[in-house]
Amino acid sequence: MSDESEVMSTGDRLIYMANQIARNLAAQRNAEAETADHIRRYWTGDMRARLLQLAAERPDALSPVAAGAARRIAA
Repeated sequence: MSDESEVMSTGDRLIYMANQIARNLAAQRNAEAETADHIRRYWTGDMRARLLQLAAERPDALSPVAAGAARRIAA
């Protein structure tokens, strides 16, 4: 049985996923670019737009690599 307090909002889930991708690609030479490329390639436009909104609203929620990836996506 699931505990309702363990359920993440959609925004929290997107932040979690972006940070997880960034963590998995952190060893890459261009981790920010690789993370941004992965998000561009596999996330829908709505997901990317929401991530950029969340990055602006909650900048400390993203890891440095994920935040850099969000800046690259926004550019």
